[in-house]
Amino acid sequence: MSTRLLIADDHPAVRAGLRSMVAGSGIEIVAEAGNGNEALEAAARCSPTVIMLDVRMPESDGIACLGRLRAEMPDIPVLMFSAFDNPTYVARAVALGAAGYLVKTAGRDELLSAIQRVAAGETIWTREELRRVTGALSTPRISVDLEVPLTKRESEVLKQLALGLSNKEIALALSISYETVKEHVQHILRKVGVSDRTQAAVWAVRKGLV
Repeated sequence: MSTRLLIADDHPAVRAGLRSMVAGSGIEIVAEAGNGNEALEAAARCSPTVIMLDVRMPESDGIACLGRLRAEMPDIPVLMFSAFDNPTYVARAVALGAAGYLVKTAGRDELLSAIQRVAAGETIWTREELRRVTGALSTPRISVDLEVPLTKRESEVLKQLALGLSNKEIALALSISYETVKEHVQHILRKVGVSDRTQAAVWAVRKGLV
């Protein structure tokens, strides 16, 4: 029985490359999507064995889609597939229950193996990946239940930070200066009681802010 794969990526060239890579492998691409909302609709319609999600997509990104998929279709494993080897993305993917995280530089053999293992009910997280995010994931959960007095702007910065954006990207997105973003990030880390932005991102996910 072939593995039924749903792929979501906003770049048609990437989707075409994936079609080429899985050809003749026993993996059948049953649906394609250009954003997270389309992926949710396709998953409900096509009953895939595995879902592959890009992280950065318009309208609804892969991490947001992952959260909804795990809540609505928990039996379908999700594999994140991104051009960005970003510890914030990895931490959020682990926290939300992804079966693994592949960078788009992965070769054909690695890609096919990952899909097949995930389809068989395994996860493909490596010790190195989990070690990178252990600190963030072990942030005391009790802090999530506390009300943290973030200003409106700090909340906006935290949401962008949790999406994996750099300070420069946050500055552009919110039309504020880079230095102002740095200051807000420092205030956020202090108020939330964490030591780095990855921990802050995980806190925001657990708080339901993103």
